[in-house]
Formats: sequence, C-alpha cells, structure tokens
Amino acid sequence: MTSALSGDTGESTLQRSGTEELAGTPVDTSLGPAAEHPYRFLLRYGTETASRSLAEAGKAAGAAWWSLARRPWAAPARTALWWTTVFDRAEPRWHLPHRITLETDFAVLRDFTADEHRADPVVPTLVLPPQAGHSSTVVDFAPGQSQLTALRESGLTRLYSLDWCPATRATKRITITDYIEVIDRSIRRMGGRANLVGDCQGGWLATIYATLHPERVHTLTLAGAPIDFHAGDSVIAASTQALAGRFGLAPYRALVAANGGTMAGAAVLANFVMIQPQAEIGRQLRLLADVDDPAHVGRYRVFEDWFKHTQDIPGAFYLWLVEHLFWRNRLVRGELEVDGRPARLDAISCPLFLLAGATDHITPPAQLFAIADHVSTPAESITKRIAAGGHLGLFTGRNALHRDWPALMAEVRSLSTNGISGVA
Repeated sequence: MTSALSGDTGESTLQRSGTEELAGTPVDTSLGPAAEHPYRFLLRYGTETASRSLAEAGKAAGAAWWSLARRPWAAPARTALWWTTVFDRAEPRWHLPHRITLETDFAVLRDFTADEHRADPVVPTLVLPPQAGHSSTVVDFAPGQSQLTALRESGLTRLYSLDWCPATRATKRITITDYIEVIDRSIRRMGGRANLVGDCQGGWLATIYATLHPERVHTLTLAGAPIDFHAGDSVIAASTQALAGRFGLAPYRALVAANGGTMAGAAVLANFVMIQPQAEIGRQLRLLADVDDPAHVGRYRVFEDWFKHTQDIPGAFYLWLVEHLFWRNRLVRGELEVDGRPARLDAISCPLFLLAGATDHITPPAQLFAIADHVSTPAESITKRIAAGGHLGLFTGRNALHRDWPALMAEVRSLSTNGISGVA
C-alpha cells in the first residue's frame, strides 16, 4: 500500500498473449495453492505476516524514536500533532471538473468530458471504479495522481466514470441486475458503445457486462481485476474457501444482518488491514517520524482520507458476489448466470488490455490474466502488462499513472478513432 503514498519503483513489462487459439479453450477448474490448501496457506501467511509486522514496527519505531530524540523538547507538541493528524479525517472528493448526467439511488454517472472535446471523433470511455467499501474517488485520487487524468491525456477525451454510492437500508436489496442495468443505461447515454475500463471489483463487473452486452463494448481494459478468483497465492481466496467451505454463506449473512442488511464498509476495511497489518503499522509510525514534514503529512492525509472513509455495500449484492464469484468461482468455470442469461467469457471478442501489479496481494496477476484463456478475442488483440508495485499502486501509484496507463490507453485510443460509430 505504500505505493499509494510514494509511487512504485521498478520496471513494468508488456507482452502479447502467446496463446494461438483462445476460443473453445477448456476451462481449467483446478484450484490455486491458496484455495486448494486454505488452512495450510493461512497458517503460513499468518506466520510470515506476523514476522513482517514486527520487522516493520521495529524499523519505523526506530525512525520515530530517533526523530523525537533529536529534539526532545519538541516531543510533546509533535506527539499531539501526530494524534491530531491520525484522527482528523476528511471526506474524499473528486478533483477534475465534471457534470452529473445520470443519477440513481446507488450510482451516479459523472461526465469528465471538457466542453471543447464533446464532438471529438473518439469512442467514449467509461470507467468502473472498485465497489469494495471505499469511495469511487480512487480513480481521481489527487491532483497529479489521477487515473482519469491519465486516460484523458492519452486522448480518450470523451470520458465518464460511474460513482458507487454508499448503501443504505433503502438500497440494501440492490442486486447484480441493477448494477448491470445502470452500466447499460450509462453506455446508452454515451452513444451506445464504449471503451470499458474496470478496476479491481469494477473489473469483474465490467467483464460480466461485456459477456451479456458484447455489442456495446468496443475495448475492455481490466486492472487488478479477479477473473479466476481461486488462482495464485491469494489470502482472500484462502479465507473464503476456509470459511465458506465449512460454514457456507452463514458467516457472511450474519455480517450483513448485523449491519441492517448492508455489508459494513468498516468491516471490509478491517479485513484489508488484517491482510497486511505491517503496512498500517509502518504508515502510522512513519507519520510520527515525519509529522513536521508538510509534504509527508499531505501525502498521508490524502491516502488516509480515502482509505479510512468507508462506505457500506448493498447486502444482496455482496452475498451474491461472495457465493458466485469468490466462493464458487462460476465466472471462469463458465457456470455463471445473471437473471437466467449465461455470462460466458467466450462471448467477449473485443480487444483486451490487462494490467496487473507485480506484488499485488489482493489480486495476484494469475487471477487477472486467466481471462485470456477463455475469451474469443484473437491472441494478437490481447495485451498483458505487469506494473511494478501492488494493488492500490495500479490506480494511485505515480509509475502506473505516468507509465503503464498512458501506454495501454494510447493503444485503446488508436482503436477508437477514424470513423468508428456507436450502436443505436
């Protein structure tokens, strides 16, 4: 998660799919190491995480102690400033100018197209942010650190993003059908055909939409999006297999019921922190060491304002995705249906752009790249790219925003001009 604060390091890699024939490829239903042996994996992961947490705490505490020891007379004031900064949170906000063109009780369509670009001869682009207990503003994280800016500067000037609203008791029964419908309404308002960009959970949602409405998706770009939920070393896959495999959906239903029919964003945040507690420990102790550095405090505030400002998820939608995707992995197995309609990956034949994080602990690259084995897109029209860094760095890291996204989106734009027409 440090990539969200300071940018990623290292080199990115780019490749074309080497698969000669993707359509009709048999579905590999074998489990990844974490999902196949969940208890063994969780025990090993917990041991390694505890060790890393202790090491991070020791390193960061040493830096904090040295910082305070150099000026002991300032320690009380600096400690008070640290406490104030830790607990003084502001609501995350959108930074780029835009207008609202569609509003429902659970989603808002925001149009980031500048007036001078409304008639540009380019296919419009729709971004689907994650729906994982945090604000959709992650795609417009901060000035100079914005995925939307990277897309727009790549020439995708007719640019839109959906904004997922916090769930309430009035919207607790919103389902996958409602999400698919609002995406379809949005693309119709944009002209009937769009480049679809899906981040993390927004990526599997974009993929499901593309299987049901392939004629409306010009290109499909997925970043850090789980498609094969059981592939790779994933603590989320392991914990889901361990919990649901033994108790079914009962624990998840209990969480939803305890929060009045919605999945509490605070509970989702707690899970993220528990996956990598060393990141949380290190971030807070580094703040203590650098609390008098305005630049560091500014970066800290931007990240914490987004990360700690949680929002609830509709309970019906949450239980659906846990059962059908995280637990039973029905999308990649070819077994998923939405309202009786098959959502098969081989219905997708448009150009495909895939961006994974080299050290992504939320969505290992194997979970994303698995889609290439099951779509009907020709191999030469599938681009895979691995960015340095982890999960959040894909959407907020400076390297990803200034290197990886421009490279991919330049290819998308080259396919989105010159007489392309939408779908009526």
